[in-house]
Amino acid sequence: MPSLPKAFISWSSGKDSAYALYEAGREGLAEVVGALTTLNEAYDRVAMHGVRNSVLDRQIAALGLPALKVMLPNPCSNEVYEARMREACARMREQGVTHMVFGDLFLEDIRAYRERQLAAVGITPVFPLWRRDTAALARTMIASGLLAHLVCVDPRRLGREFAGRRFDEALLAELPPQVDPCGENGEFHTVVSAGPMFAAPFAVEVGTVVERDGFVFADVMVAGSGTRGG
Repeated sequence: MPSLPKAFISWSSGKDSAYALYEAGREGLAEVVGALTTLNEAYDRVAMHGVRNSVLDRQIAALGLPALKVMLPNPCSNEVYEARMREACARMREQGVTHMVFGDLFLEDIRAYRERQLAAVGITPVFPLWRRDTAALARTMIASGLLAHLVCVDPRRLGREFAGRRFDEALLAELPPQVDPCGENGEFHTVVSAGPMFAAPFAVEVGTVVERDGFVFADVMVAGSGTRGG
């Protein structure tokens, strides 16, 4: 039986990348040997999601994978982003990595961008969740034991009161009909603390909720860490 290609997971800290990692292994698409995450240098948090670096470290430990953290300035131009990603991809290639797994669901322009950028550095993107029905997928994730909380909400698309909520059946039932059940249009982002991709779950607690740069962020932290705000 031929060996699987080595891959990194594009780890956003949220449910889609987590479940894509799980499915890539379950379906035999790749051997995931590391996790790549972009972080905002100014806030020391996961880019877009606003997740604390300390929570990310707890996730990575639960995955049992080495982390490759790409630090980005705030604000970050597209040129700087692409340059730092090229550097990260070069480091992956040195380790024999030829593929990268993504949790994208149906946004064609995002997929095309990833394919175009990665082709230039000799890495093949893998999309285990592509074109799945997002309502069914959301429920499959929850049924698998995946536990996530909403850490970032776009208030133009979804009410501020959803920030910090657990991603569960009750939340899905309350989502407005125009909101994608997986938040694929940017309505919300999540942070995962349990699921079949982790060796063991870890407890989290929701701290302060703030509005910054037009988005509403819930400060989810490892339970008992004793640090709030920030």
